[in-house]
Formats: sequence, structure tokens, C-alpha cells
Amino acid sequence: MKWRGGRQSDNMEDRRGSSGRGKLIAGGGILGLIFVIAQFVLSDGDISVLEQLDQPSAPTESRELTPEEKELGEFTATVLAYTEDTWNMIFSRNDLQYREPGLVLFSDAVQTACGGASSASGPFYCPGDQKVYMDLDFFKELRNRFGAKGGDFAIAYVMAHEVGHHVQNLLGTASEVRRLQQQVGRNEANELSVALELQADFYAGIWAHYNKELLQEGDIEEALSAANAVGDDAIQRQTTGRVNPDSFTHGTSEQRMKWFMRGYESGDLSLGDTFKEILN
Repeated sequence: MKWRGGRQSDNMEDRRGSSGRGKLIAGGGILGLIFVIAQFVLSDGDISVLEQLDQPSAPTESRELTPEEKELGEFTATVLAYTEDTWNMIFSRNDLQYREPGLVLFSDAVQTACGGASSASGPFYCPGDQKVYMDLDFFKELRNRFGAKGGDFAIAYVMAHEVGHHVQNLLGTASEVRRLQQQVGRNEANELSVALELQADFYAGIWAHYNKELLQEGDIEEALSAANAVGDDAIQRQTTGRVNPDSFTHGTSEQRMKWFMRGYESGDLSLGDTFKEILN
């Protein structure tokens, strides 16, 4: 990805050198992304969802960031700026005002308006404070354990997906999904969760569509590899050896790649009604 020299966002906070372990969300690796984050992403910042999963606190630690970590920080701040420019433009075209989200980089664990979270939870968006939280070590696990291709655009895809959740929060989609989930059974609630996640993938593709000039050879393949690696079926097969479609909350690998590509190839927001397709 051609990111060097680009504007860096002022909305990023780097806590990696001083992240405390705090209260941690219970979970195991990527499973936290699937089974834990889905709960509080859809809760519109309901802290009680996470307080049930807290573990005892531990001391705060401080350290100096490595040159590689500093460069990753610059990269993520630049990608965040590109998402800001894109969504400010899209919202303005639709006579809406875009409120830019924050981005917090952390190590090990972090406290948020949605409760405490550990790196095991994976990247997530907290609607309570309208911030994206990322422990960049997540991408090492994505490569080493789940076989995703390395590269900076895999990180950019995940960031754009989480910013997509912010867009859903601003548009009221997330709150409407939460309301509907409270009225239906578990299977129907899971289907709503899948539709929400796939729409965030679609929004990530929309962002990539409007930033094609930044792309280099292999970037889209990196995004698709990451989307494939975090599909519910791929994760369940890797972690349990079995696949249970009724428990899906994020969508299959095929679905996640499909919706990212639909956004990327079309750039048309009107084609992103995942709820219509998933729930019919």
C-alpha cells in the first residue's frame, strides 16, 4: 500500500508503550473476536455485557516502542486519515455530517467505555466512546495460526471494517440491530449479527474503492486472505475441528470475501443491504 507521505490522523492514541493489563475480557485468541466482540459491538456500549467477562486486574507496564512498532503506528495513523477523508466525502455527498472515530493502539489489555478488553479479543469498535481498539499483535496470530497472508493491507482492511462499524453506529444501524435482536431467538439474533458484520466488510470494500490509487499489486489479495481467515467456518474448523452454522456471528469466509469485493468493485452504498440478502 502506498501510504508513506500521506496525512496522519490526529485521532489516534498510541498506548502500546504503557498499556496496563487491567480487567481482561475472557476469551481464547481469535475466538474472542467471534464470540465476545460480537456481543458488545451490538450492545451500543452496554458495559454490563463485558463486565460479566472481566478477570482480575494486573499491574501496568511501560516499555520503549521498537522502530518497527513506531512505523506501524505511523501506518495506522495514515490509514485512519484515509478513512476519515473517504467517509467525510461520502457523508457530505448525502447531506450528512461524519463524526470521525478515534483509534487506540494498545498492548495486552485496555480499558474502554464498553469495559475492559484483552488482545485476545481482536480488533474491535466500541460505540460507547466511538473508538476503534487494536492490538497489532493480532495480525501475527492471523498469519501464524490461521494462514492469512502478511502485509500492510490486511491491517488496512481490518481497520476499514472496524470503521465500518462506526459508520453503522452513526447511521443507527447498530442500535436497530440490537433492538431487533432483543425480540427474536438466538438463531435469528445470530443472523442479524452476521448481516451487520458483512455490511462492515462491504463498507471496507467501499473505502478501498475510493482509494485505489493507494493500492499496490497483491493488496486486494491480502485483504481477501484476511477476510477468509476470519470467517466463522474457517475459525471454527481451525479451533474445534467442527463447523456449526447456527452459531455463526460474522459470516463465512466466502461471504466475507464476497461483500468486501462487492463494495470494492461497485463503490455503490445502495448495494450494501446485507440484511435483505441474509435474512431472506
